[in-house]
Amino acid sequence: MSGPDPRLAPLPFAEWDDHTRNVLLSHLRRPELYLSGGPDAPPMPIVLELLARHVALSESWLPFTDMLAGPGSRLRPDLRELLILRVAVQTRSGYEWRQHRRMGADTGLSGEQIDAVRIGPTADVWTPTERAALWATDEMLEDFTVSERTWDALATHFDPGQLLELLFVIGGYLCLATVLNSVGLEAGLPDDQADGGGDPG
Repeated sequence: MSGPDPRLAPLPFAEWDDHTRNVLLSHLRRPELYLSGGPDAPPMPIVLELLARHVALSESWLPFTDMLAGPGSRLRPDLRELLILRVAVQTRSGYEWRQHRRMGADTGLSGEQIDAVRIGPTADVWTPTERAALWATDEMLEDFTVSERTWDALATHFDPGQLLELLFVIGGYLCLATVLNSVGLEAGLPDDQADGGGDPG
């Protein structure tokens, strides 16, 4: 993505020491793609290059996001991505939008659903479960809590563990979005909805 330089520059992969490489590369789903040296090798994800500025922090943060997308997760992957995309819209996080637009499509979200994320919970495409989750997202971001009405709706669709995870997905990706926006890393929601490559989310 072109645009102004970030306030806090990511540390280029070529400048990582061995410890940084060992820690951060373990969180890539397919590190061999990035290290192949081939003409089609994707660039190192810029968010990892940012996190390379504070490896100890990264060692705490990245396992949390890995868990949310791993076998220990209790939410459907498409629902998780839907929540993250709505956080991206509401926070105008260009990085989160590009990454999770692609990842959402990979989990089965349709183009119509992804487009409707910008409209929010009032769009016609949502199931009752998805609508309640989107209302919860908007309320947490706007009011810092979920209303009783929305909580009651959520409780008809999710068990206690899923409810807790849902809240942490919203809150965790709100945290990440505000950090990325504040350091100037791909801030601003794209108008063209262009895909972005890279990994992890």
